[in-house]
Amino acid sequence: MGRVIGLTGGIASGKSTVSEMIKHLGFVVIDADVAAKMVVQPGQPALSKIIKAFGNDIVNEVGELERVKLGSIVFQDDEKRQILNSIVHPAVRKYMKDQQEIAFLNGEKIVFLDIPLLFESDLTHMVEKVILVYVDEKIQLERLMKRNGFSEFEAMNRIKSQWPLKDKIERSDAVINNNGTIEETKRQLLSILREWDIIGN
Repeated sequence: MGRVIGLTGGIASGKSTVSEMIKHLGFVVIDADVAAKMVVQPGQPALSKIIKAFGNDIVNEVGELERVKLGSIVFQDDEKRQILNSIVHPAVRKYMKDQQEIAFLNGEKIVFLDIPLLFESDLTHMVEKVILVYVDEKIQLERLMKRNGFSEFEAMNRIKSQWPLKDKIERSDAVINNNGTIEETKRQLLSILREWDIIGN
């Protein structure tokens, strides 16, 4: 069995940038956000369960999930959000596990799991070690407002919906400080991978 490394961070922390760097190094990265989209495709068991729970109005005429419509239902309602999560989360975990198995069967020795809510969803049992991509909240706020065109209030709401990045530091095995340049970020990543014997010197 190969090694499984977790990659996590907050919204607009630069985790996707680090994920791309890892892919460029030739490693398999299994992304929880991609998994979440795959498990609700037409014909998938999770989508059938979502329709059963929320009604036919949440799919369009070709049977695809209307994410905005579903989002507006669950965003305001904790109970409904929990129902949705109880359907989607197990399906996402299974999808990621299956992809991991395929990678190992194909001869990969190391697989990275890119999971934004790794700690919030209590999924650390899925990985051997965790790399956290960290930024100061002020920079996170600026980047999110710029990237998504959010007001400060909207951006802050999104950030507050996740655990503060500083609370994730002590739970992580390594931290990449992404306040600086892309070159500095890459240097930190390579240093961690060397230290963990994932890449050679």
